[in-house]
Amino acid sequence: MSNGVVIVGGGEAGGQAAISLRQGGYDAPVTIIGDEPYVPYERPALSKQFLAGEMDMERMYLRAPDFYDQKNISLRLGERVTAIMPGQGVTTHSGDIAAEAIVLATGGRVRTLPVDGADLPGVHYLRSFDDVLAFRDRLAAKTKIAIVGGGYIGLEVAAVATKLGCAVTVLEMEERVLNRVVAPEVSAFYTRIHTEEGVEIRTGTTVTGFTGSDRLTGVACSDGTTREVDLAIVGIGIVPNVDLAEAAGLDVDNGIVVDALTRTSHPGVYAAGDCTNHPNDLLGRRLRLESVQNALSQGKTAANAILGNATPYAEVPWFWSDQYDVKLQMVGINDPGDDVVIRGDDKTRSFSVCYLRGGVLVAINAINRPKDFLQAKKAIAAGLKPDVAKLADSDVALKEL
Repeated sequence: MSNGVVIVGGGEAGGQAAISLRQGGYDAPVTIIGDEPYVPYERPALSKQFLAGEMDMERMYLRAPDFYDQKNISLRLGERVTAIMPGQGVTTHSGDIAAEAIVLATGGRVRTLPVDGADLPGVHYLRSFDDVLAFRDRLAAKTKIAIVGGGYIGLEVAAVATKLGCAVTVLEMEERVLNRVVAPEVSAFYTRIHTEEGVEIRTGTTVTGFTGSDRLTGVACSDGTTREVDLAIVGIGIVPNVDLAEAAGLDVDNGIVVDALTRTSHPGVYAAGDCTNHPNDLLGRRLRLESVQNALSQGKTAANAILGNATPYAEVPWFWSDQYDVKLQMVGINDPGDDVVIRGDDKTRSFSVCYLRGGVLVAINAINRPKDFLQAKKAIAAGLKPDVAKLADSDVALKEL
């Protein structure tokens, strides 16, 4: 009998790979090894509904816990893989597990802030259930919170904390929030709505240290000031978990290098999700994506490759962010220097920002405009080269272009 498949990582990519293997008729052993004590779950709600106490943990599970028993998927939770042996299996602290195929769905870990006081109680990161549970109960009226990082995670946490009555300051080292991912018009919009909700946003500000004796009492900044706080949430990105791949001699370059079938440089070893550097023929480039859509799709692709049903992964990436009454839906990947066209009035809470490269539509940020989001997927995949005047007319549907 086959030794089956071992999936290293219990997030969206790993869980989906196991689910798709069973859906595809795979009948050999399937084992998921995850270092968290929870069945595979989706992470986006961690900084939104779960943080706000509006969603139970169980609603975030990819599948209910008894699903894995029913499908004969072995879960080894709270266990860490210490080495992979391509063609043989993996090693954990409790012993070796044989496998003829390995799926690395190792995700990423939070990027930490290397400053004095970073280990004080009261300084938190956000990546897992346990991270949120460690500080969620402290989000109460008049709690003073500093959020380090003005990216999506930081701004989502700011929105939740503000709605709960906290006094929130966002500290961003770049010249504007969301600096690396959206046009200045979108950054200005989010600065405006957060300010209107009572958040203080300080850009061009670097955190130089955390102060306090037994626990956090302040955040020291590059301008020489120290802000008095009760809590600090650090959201400055993640680092892909590639250590196992590197130790096994797999190709690694800003992620585990895979092909369109999620195959790594070693036969029998696949990788999926946030940890991968993968090609996308629709975009004509390699990239590493941190998104649920990418994790689930690559998990399916890895399973299909193992099953012998080769289906290359090539989808237009999409993302979303919920803050207050604003849903931002993003399609495609924009770059600095892309031409920007605004659909609608960016002084309101409903407009879209379109990105053109060489006249071709490559990305859209749709703010409370779900039709633009849905229609942009097809338009970008088709390489639409729109009439700019019509594109800027929000009364003209994208599908008409």
